[in-house]
Amino acid sequence: MSVGRLSMLLFLLIGAASPAASIGASSLPPVPQQEKIPASEAADTAALIETFTGLIRHEYQSGVRPAPRDAHPKAQGCVRGSFTVRSGLSSKFGYAVFASAKTYPTWIRFSNGNPQKQPDGIGDGRGMAIKVIGVTGPKLVPDEPSSQDFVMINFPVFFSANAHDYLEFGQALVGNTIPAFVKKHPRDAQIAHDTSSRVTRDMFAQTYFSMSPYTIGKRYMKFRTVPVRCQGGPALPDYPGALQTDPNFLRTRMALDLGAGSVCFQLQIQLQTDAATQPIENTTVEWNESQAPFVAVADIVIPKQTFTSDAQQTFCENLSYTPWHGSVDLRPVGGINRIRLAVYNASNALRHSLNKAPFVVPTGYEHFK
Repeated sequence: MSVGRLSMLLFLLIGAASPAASIGASSLPPVPQQEKIPASEAADTAALIETFTGLIRHEYQSGVRPAPRDAHPKAQGCVRGSFTVRSGLSSKFGYAVFASAKTYPTWIRFSNGNPQKQPDGIGDGRGMAIKVIGVTGPKLVPDEPSSQDFVMINFPVFFSANAHDYLEFGQALVGNTIPAFVKKHPRDAQIAHDTSSRVTRDMFAQTYFSMSPYTIGKRYMKFRTVPVRCQGGPALPDYPGALQTDPNFLRTRMALDLGAGSVCFQLQIQLQTDAATQPIENTTVEWNESQAPFVAVADIVIPKQTFTSDAQQTFCENLSYTPWHGSVDLRPVGGINRIRLAVYNASNALRHSLNKAPFVVPTGYEHFK
């Protein structure tokens, strides 16, 4: 596995936070029952913060302007959409945004994972981050009081089980000792390779996964989005493979798709049914669908639109997406999610200081020429 691909995976954890979002943990609810926090996690998290902020400083000092996002710096497109919670859902799902059938506006960002803005034909993890706007009720963090974010990657599991393993990976990367890491953590290395080597032809044809677990009320879940044919609409046309000669062909393909008509996804929830085989504290384990089936709970429609204006791209880059934007009943859980909160806080504060970029709280009804 190349160091370039591994370096991309170092950044996949973070998601798509903006330069200005500062997230605090002072008002978080108690630790859910299945969470087990290792004694070393605080020290591991502090070391990870130093690693991430050090990488941001390095990029900035080398002349990169603005200071880059922690992950997914290459946006393929930031598009308007709607998020409709289905009627008649089981009471098992009836929490927070899923409590009643309703349609919300969204801003959805599609992106490449690699910290370098490389050609789209190179293997990479791809991201879909959905910001559902207008969700009432108590929130985990205060900076966006009506947002519920769903942050996803087009791979079902993360390559590190916990904070300590992830720190070892980061230290191996910085210390140029990747071969030793691969030998010690062959499964982690294989997942990293599988995630970062995927070649994608169409962002709208991918299934995107939360990778990590969340609460839903007093139970636990993972979620994913699955592309579906819009009701009554034509199937997406199969554009020729020659499109991949364009280094930005994924963005071009998105523009062609949305110039032709709407694009649709389902959001599906997978409820934990067995704590032993569907662990909270190990994000390298995929929950078996035969034991824990996915259930469609919401429909996402991205209508026909143009999204390529400079103003819209600037707006998109100042948005913040994080698993911790959301309701207390949909709390991210497990060690990987806990360090996401801490690293978001530190890295966003640093980049806010470096870039002096505005922090945008969207309404969902913005329009750009």
